Amino acid sequence: MTENQDETLIAHLEALRKMLIRCLSALAIGLVPIFFITPYIMDVLLKVMMGGLNLAFNFFAPMEVFILQIKMALVLDILLCFPFIAREIWKFILPALYDNERRFIISIVWSSSALFVIGVLFCLFFILPLVIRFGLSFESDNIQPMFGIGNVISLALWLSVVFGIMFQFPLITYALVASGITDYETVKSKRSYVFVGILILSGILTPPDIVSQLMLTLPTYFLFEIGLFFASKQKNT
Repeated sequence: MTENQDETLIAHLEALRKMLIRCLSALAIGLVPIFFITPYIMDVLLKVMMGGLNLAFNFFAPMEVFILQIKMALVLDILLCFPFIAREIWKFILPALYDNERRFIISIVWSSSALFVIGVLFCLFFILPLVIRFGLSFESDNIQPMFGIGNVISLALWLSVVFGIMFQFPLITYALVASGITDYETVKSKRSYVFVGILILSGILTPPDIVSQLMLTLPTYFLFEIGLFFASKQKNT
């Protein structure tokens, strides 16, 4: 390795170090104020999930709610700082890309972020209230529901992330065809396998009930078809 190559590598490592420091600093600065507003966000989240139902939540350990607020604050901190972190990462990566690659990746990043937000909102406002109402349908004179706040919030955070990730399917389909990794006709002919794969993945990622599994499978497959549609347009251009 020549001296110029050594200097270039050191410069890249230094730029990477500064980028990581800025990202971690943003997370550290945002964590404290977010932690103090987390109780209010938790109340709003519970009201949204209940969908008008009058239910009380219980906690079963002295520090359970406090630890839960810390976990929730960490998740919210990452989500709120994501635009800044993504900006810093792309500022580090973009100089090594061609103009057409930059435009394609930037469009994918914005589309991915929008789909993630849509998936989270769809989960919070539609799926979680449906799952809770489904659980309440088993109530009887001898069986009364008692919801632990830790279980409910953990379920909400987990399913929100799962739906946000699964809503990336149209981009995955489009990117595979647009990049030439596979072709449109091949993906089109494997529709049945894709549906089965989404169904199995949904069963793994969701709680063991058919409602949440289907509520993740159906919109994900619909989004796959949307990605396939735009891939066909890419093929014809």
